Amino acid sequence: MHLSKRTFLAAITALAMALPAGWAVAEERIDIVATTGMIADAARQVGGDLVEVRALMGPGVDPHAYRQTRTDIVAMANADLVLWHGLYLEAQMEDFMRGLEEGGNVVAVAESLPRNLLLGHDDYDGKFDPHVWMNPNLWARVVLNVRDALIELSPQNEEAFRANAEAHQAELQELAQYTTKVLSSVPAESRVLLSAHDAFNYFGSAYGFEVMGIQGISTESEAGLQRISELVDMLVERDIGAVFVESSVSDRNIRALIEGAAAQGHEVVIGGELFSDAMGEDGTYEGTYLGMIDHNATVISGALGGEVPDSGMQGLLN
Repeated sequence: MHLSKRTFLAAITALAMALPAGWAVAEERIDIVATTGMIADAARQVGGDLVEVRALMGPGVDPHAYRQTRTDIVAMANADLVLWHGLYLEAQMEDFMRGLEEGGNVVAVAESLPRNLLLGHDDYDGKFDPHVWMNPNLWARVVLNVRDALIELSPQNEEAFRANAEAHQAELQELAQYTTKVLSSVPAESRVLLSAHDAFNYFGSAYGFEVMGIQGISTESEAGLQRISELVDMLVERDIGAVFVESSVSDRNIRALIEGAAAQGHEVVIGGELFSDAMGEDGTYEGTYLGMIDHNATVISGALGGEVPDSGMQGLLN
């Protein structure tokens, strides 16, 4: 059922008025709600002590399938700023977020990226691949969009936001240099990344890897038996020995590949668990954007024959 703008805004305002006592954060901080952990991390990096940030989707949560809860609606209605990704990442929330944009400070931080930097996909007609965080240089542009959203909301704090963003840009540049170094050490013939779904195309484009997903860009798509059979044959024919599971996607299909290859006398192992659509556990290094990408690059390179330090870029990986 389609709701008018007036009805839509009235509904979320009514929910906001039902907010339990004690939920409001300190008034001196800007209250930000972000859909994904990656966006929340960017907001914390740029906002520093001036912001209080909540991510709707925590570790292991699939943004393609996530639907807003009543609690989420209340939190977004009361926030000073709502940051979402866009590019159809939050597919089940798309209509709600578009309606919310009409009523307040709501920004889709990846929507304004230059179209020539975005990737399409054969089974994603008319839309772009949303997984831009897999390339640190591209994600750095999203961080600047977060910075700009904060400056527009709180111009009196522009100097602090710009300084924080500049410091984080330096960290992202260091991350890009590290990932390029360790991934370039993987032998050319081994640069094949096969995972549960097509979340790593920007990674492949940035680092020269052939990327394959059992499912399409969205985890809502189904992997047919024919697709799995074709990938099993490819693993055997090309003597690929490692595939990867994802923290936010079931490993069922990956294990089917391994079993299929074994039936043909070819051993395939799980090279490691990657963070695709969600970061690691809160409070850990892997629960930050830097740690997420450091982990992925280190695990992928190590599993495919590259040279990597045991504990990653800064010695912080678990």
